[in-house]
Amino acid sequence: MTNTILEIKHLKKSFGQNEVLKDISLTVKKGEVISIIGSSGSGKSTLLRSINLLEIPTDGEILYHGENVLEKGYNLTAYREKLGMVFQSFNLFNNLNVLENAVVAQTTVLKRDRSEAERIAKENLNKVGMTEQYWQAKPSQLSGGQKQRVAIARALSVNPELILFDEPTSALDPEMVGEVLKTMQDLAKSGLTMVIVTHEMEFARDVSDRVIFMDKGVIAEEGTPQQIFENPQEERTREFLQRFLG
Repeated sequence: MTNTILEIKHLKKSFGQNEVLKDISLTVKKGEVISIIGSSGSGKSTLLRSINLLEIPTDGEILYHGENVLEKGYNLTAYREKLGMVFQSFNLFNNLNVLENAVVAQTTVLKRDRSEAERIAKENLNKVGMTEQYWQAKPSQLSGGQKQRVAIARALSVNPELILFDEPTSALDPEMVGEVLKTMQDLAKSGLTMVIVTHEMEFARDVSDRVIFMDKGVIAEEGTPQQIFENPQEERTREFLQRFLG
Protein backbone atom coordinates (compact mmCIF):
# COMPACT_ATOMS: atom_id res chain seq x y z
CA MET A 1 0.00 0.00 0.00
CA THR A 2 1.68 3.15 -1.19
CA ASN A 3 1.01 6.45 0.49
CA THR A 4 1.09 8.31 -2.83
CA ILE A 5 -2.25 10.05 -3.38
CA LEU A 6 -1.53 11.82 -6.63
CA GLU A 7 1.03 11.38 -9.34
CA ILE A 8 1.20 13.91 -12.14
CA LYS A 9 3.15 12.84 -15.22
CA HIS A 10 4.25 15.09 -18.09
CA LEU A 11 1.28 17.40 -17.68
CA LYS A 12 0.82 20.09 -20.32
CA LYS A 13 -1.78 22.78 -20.75
CA SER A 14 -2.11 25.19 -23.64
CA PHE A 15 -4.57 27.99 -24.24
CA GLY A 16 -4.48 28.35 -28.03
CA GLN A 17 -0.82 28.90 -28.98
CA ASN A 18 0.17 29.73 -25.42
CA GLU A 19 1.66 26.74 -23.61
CA VAL A 20 1.17 27.58 -19.93
CA LEU A 21 2.29 24.24 -18.46
CA LYS A 22 5.21 22.47 -20.11
CA ASP A 23 5.82 18.92 -19.01
CA ILE A 24 5.07 19.02 -15.26
CA SER A 25 5.69 15.89 -13.19
CA LEU A 26 4.92 15.84 -9.48
CA THR A 27 4.01 13.37 -6.73
CA VAL A 28 1.87 14.16 -3.68
CA LYS A 29 2.08 11.82 -0.71
CA LYS A 30 -0.40 11.45 2.13
CA GLY A 31 0.10 14.00 4.90
CA GLU A 32 2.48 16.12 2.85
CA VAL A 33 2.31 19.91 2.68
CA ILE A 34 3.64 21.23 -0.63
CA SER A 35 3.98 24.94 -1.37
CA ILE A 36 4.24 26.15 -4.95
CA ILE A 37 5.96 29.49 -5.39
CA GLY A 38 6.93 31.54 -8.44
CA SER A 39 6.20 34.76 -10.30
CA SER A 40 2.80 35.70 -11.66
CA GLY A 41 2.22 33.90 -14.94
CA SER A 42 4.53 31.00 -14.10
CA GLY A 43 1.62 28.54 -14.34
CA LYS A 44 1.02 27.89 -10.62
CA SER A 45 -2.74 28.47 -10.58
CA THR A 46 -3.20 26.69 -13.92
CA LEU A 47 -1.45 23.67 -12.42
CA LEU A 48 -3.90 23.58 -9.48
CA ARG A 49 -6.90 24.10 -11.76
CA SER A 50 -5.64 21.27 -13.98
CA ILE A 51 -5.21 18.95 -11.00
CA ASN A 52 -8.86 19.32 -10.03
CA LEU A 53 -9.92 19.49 -13.68
CA LEU A 54 -11.37 22.99 -13.69
CA GLU A 55 -9.02 23.12 -16.67
CA ILE A 56 -8.63 19.99 -18.77
CA PRO A 57 -4.94 19.31 -19.46
CA THR A 58 -3.81 19.24 -23.07
CA ASP A 59 -1.54 16.26 -22.47
CA GLY A 60 -0.13 14.05 -19.73
CA GLU A 61 -1.57 11.93 -16.92
CA ILE A 62 -3.04 12.55 -13.49
CA LEU A 63 -2.93 9.34 -11.47
CA TYR A 64 -5.12 9.24 -8.39
CA HIS A 65 -4.15 6.16 -6.37
CA GLY A 66 -2.59 4.80 -9.54
CA GLU A 67 -5.56 5.34 -11.87
CA ASN A 68 -5.45 7.91 -14.65
CA VAL A 69 -8.39 10.26 -14.09
CA LEU A 70 -8.07 11.62 -17.64
CA GLU A 71 -8.93 8.27 -19.20
CA LYS A 72 -12.31 7.96 -20.84
CA GLY A 73 -14.92 6.51 -18.51
CA TYR A 74 -13.18 7.47 -15.26
CA ASN A 75 -15.64 8.67 -12.59
CA LEU A 76 -14.64 12.34 -12.41
CA THR A 77 -17.32 13.23 -9.87
CA ALA A 78 -15.87 10.76 -7.37
CA TYR A 79 -12.38 12.13 -8.01
CA ARG A 80 -13.43 15.77 -7.59
CA GLU A 81 -15.17 14.91 -4.31
CA LYS A 82 -11.81 13.80 -2.93
CA LEU A 83 -10.17 17.15 -3.67
CA GLY A 84 -11.07 20.21 -1.66
CA MET A 85 -10.33 23.57 -3.25
CA VAL A 86 -9.94 26.95 -1.59
CA PHE A 87 -9.89 29.87 -4.02
CA GLN A 88 -8.46 33.36 -3.67
CA SER A 89 -11.91 34.87 -4.11
CA PHE A 90 -13.69 32.67 -1.47
CA ASN A 91 -16.48 31.56 -3.89
CA LEU A 92 -19.09 31.47 -1.12
CA PHE A 93 -22.81 31.53 -1.89
CA ASN A 94 -23.81 35.07 -0.93
CA ASN A 95 -27.48 34.17 -0.48
CA LEU A 96 -26.69 31.43 2.08
CA ASN A 97 -25.55 31.91 5.65
CA VAL A 98 -22.24 30.59 6.97
CA LEU A 99 -23.65 27.26 8.15
CA GLU A 100 -25.51 26.62 4.89
CA ASN A 101 -22.37 27.36 2.91
CA ALA A 102 -20.62 24.56 4.76
CA VAL A 103 -23.61 22.19 4.48
CA VAL A 104 -24.76 22.55 0.88
CA ALA A 105 -22.08 20.48 -0.92
CA GLN A 106 -22.44 17.71 1.65
CA THR A 107 -26.18 17.31 1.10
CA THR A 108 -26.25 17.90 -2.67
CA VAL A 109 -23.02 16.24 -3.84
CA LEU A 110 -22.31 13.66 -1.13
CA LYS A 111 -26.04 13.08 -0.46
CA ARG A 112 -25.39 13.24 3.29
CA ASP A 113 -28.23 13.29 5.72
CA ARG A 114 -29.06 16.87 6.76
CA SER A 115 -28.36 16.43 10.47
CA GLU A 116 -25.04 14.70 9.83
CA ALA A 117 -24.04 17.42 7.35
CA GLU A 118 -24.82 20.10 9.93
CA ARG A 119 -22.84 18.29 12.62
CA ILE A 120 -19.79 18.01 10.34
CA ALA A 121 -20.12 21.64 9.17
CA LYS A 122 -20.32 22.92 12.76
CA GLU A 123 -17.31 20.86 13.76
CA ASN A 124 -15.21 22.28 10.91
CA LEU A 125 -16.43 25.85 11.40
CA ASN A 126 -15.41 25.59 15.05
CA LYS A 127 -12.06 24.16 13.98
CA VAL A 128 -11.28 27.29 11.91
CA GLY A 129 -12.52 29.67 14.60
CA MET A 130 -15.91 30.47 13.03
CA THR A 131 -17.94 29.63 16.12
CA GLU A 132 -21.69 29.60 16.64
CA GLN A 133 -22.05 33.39 16.78
CA TYR A 134 -21.22 33.49 13.02
CA TRP A 135 -23.35 30.63 11.74
CA GLN A 136 -26.40 32.69 10.80
CA ALA A 137 -24.36 35.51 9.22
CA LYS A 138 -24.36 36.06 5.47
CA PRO A 139 -20.99 36.37 3.69
CA SER A 140 -21.62 40.11 3.18
CA GLN A 141 -21.47 40.55 6.97
CA LEU A 142 -18.02 38.94 7.27
CA SER A 143 -14.48 40.23 6.84
CA GLY A 144 -12.31 38.75 4.10
CA GLY A 145 -10.40 36.64 6.60
CA GLN A 146 -13.64 35.25 8.03
CA LYS A 147 -14.96 34.45 4.54
CA GLN A 148 -11.79 32.56 3.72
CA ARG A 149 -12.02 30.58 6.96
CA VAL A 150 -15.61 29.63 6.06
CA ALA A 151 -14.35 28.55 2.64
CA ILE A 152 -11.72 26.38 4.35
CA ALA A 153 -14.36 24.85 6.66
CA ARG A 154 -16.54 24.14 3.63
CA ALA A 155 -13.63 22.39 1.88
CA LEU A 156 -12.91 20.32 5.01
CA SER A 157 -16.55 19.31 5.36
CA VAL A 158 -16.54 17.05 2.31
CA ASN A 159 -13.70 14.99 3.90
CA PRO A 160 -11.27 15.51 1.05
CA GLU A 161 -8.12 13.47 0.84
CA LEU A 162 -6.25 16.50 -0.39
CA ILE A 163 -6.98 20.24 -0.29
CA LEU A 164 -5.70 22.60 -2.97
CA PHE A 165 -5.24 26.23 -1.94
CA ASP A 166 -4.94 28.79 -4.73
CA GLU A 167 -3.35 31.96 -3.30
CA PRO A 168 -5.75 31.84 -0.33
CA THR A 169 -4.51 35.13 1.13
CA SER A 170 -4.03 37.24 -2.00
CA ALA A 171 -7.45 38.93 -1.82
CA LEU A 172 -7.14 39.74 1.89
CA ASP A 173 -6.18 42.92 3.71
CA PRO A 174 -2.76 42.55 5.37
CA GLU A 175 -4.24 42.30 8.87
CA MET A 176 -6.47 39.39 7.76
CA VAL A 177 -3.65 37.36 6.23
CA GLY A 178 -2.29 36.18 9.58
CA GLU A 179 -5.53 34.62 10.77
CA VAL A 180 -5.95 32.58 7.58
CA LEU A 181 -2.31 31.45 7.59
CA LYS A 182 -2.67 30.45 11.25
CA THR A 183 -5.72 28.35 10.35
CA MET A 184 -3.77 26.66 7.55
CA GLN A 185 -0.79 26.10 9.82
CA ASP A 186 -3.03 24.29 12.31
CA LEU A 187 -4.42 22.13 9.50
CA ALA A 188 -0.92 21.27 8.35
CA LYS A 189 -0.04 20.16 11.89
CA SER A 190 -3.15 17.98 11.99
CA GLY A 191 -1.77 15.89 9.11
CA LEU A 192 -3.97 17.18 6.29
CA THR A 193 -2.50 16.75 2.81
CA MET A 194 -2.22 20.22 1.24
CA VAL A 195 -0.93 21.72 -2.00
CA ILE A 196 -0.69 25.48 -1.63
CA VAL A 197 0.03 28.11 -4.26
CA THR A 198 1.25 31.07 -2.22
CA HIS A 199 3.35 34.20 -2.26
CA GLU A 200 3.72 34.11 1.54
CA MET A 201 7.35 33.02 1.63
CA GLU A 202 7.73 32.77 5.41
CA PHE A 203 4.64 30.61 5.57
CA ALA A 204 5.99 28.36 2.78
CA ARG A 205 9.29 28.09 4.59
CA ASP A 206 7.75 27.29 7.99
CA VAL A 207 4.91 24.95 7.07
CA SER A 208 5.95 22.99 3.97
CA ASP A 209 7.52 19.58 3.68
CA ARG A 210 8.45 20.46 0.12
CA VAL A 211 8.66 23.69 -1.86
CA ILE A 212 8.29 23.81 -5.64
CA PHE A 213 9.51 26.81 -7.58
CA MET A 214 7.76 27.25 -10.93
CA ASP A 215 9.03 29.45 -13.71
CA LYS A 216 7.63 29.86 -17.23
CA GLY A 217 5.46 26.75 -17.03
CA VAL A 218 8.04 24.31 -15.68
CA ILE A 219 9.14 23.16 -12.25
CA ALA A 220 12.49 24.91 -12.16
CA GLU A 221 13.50 23.57 -8.76
CA GLU A 222 12.04 21.62 -5.86
CA GLY A 223 13.33 20.60 -2.47
CA THR A 224 12.90 21.04 1.26
CA PRO A 225 12.22 24.58 2.48
CA GLN A 226 15.79 24.66 3.73
CA GLN A 227 17.21 23.73 0.32
CA ILE A 228 15.07 26.18 -1.59
CA PHE A 229 15.28 29.17 0.72
CA GLU A 230 18.82 28.78 2.03
CA ASN A 231 20.67 27.09 -0.78
CA PRO A 232 18.81 27.35 -4.11
CA GLN A 233 20.68 25.69 -6.95
CA GLU A 234 19.08 27.47 -9.88
CA GLU A 235 19.92 31.02 -10.85
CA ARG A 236 16.27 31.84 -11.53
CA THR A 237 15.23 30.56 -8.09
CA ARG A 238 17.85 32.81 -6.52
CA GLU A 239 16.68 35.83 -8.54
CA PHE A 240 13.04 35.22 -7.59
CA LEU A 241 13.81 34.86 -3.89
CA GLN A 242 16.04 37.93 -3.88
CA ARG A 243 13.21 39.94 -5.39
CA PHE A 244 10.78 38.55 -2.87
CA LEU A 245 12.84 38.45 0.28
CA GLY A 246 14.89 41.56 -0.52
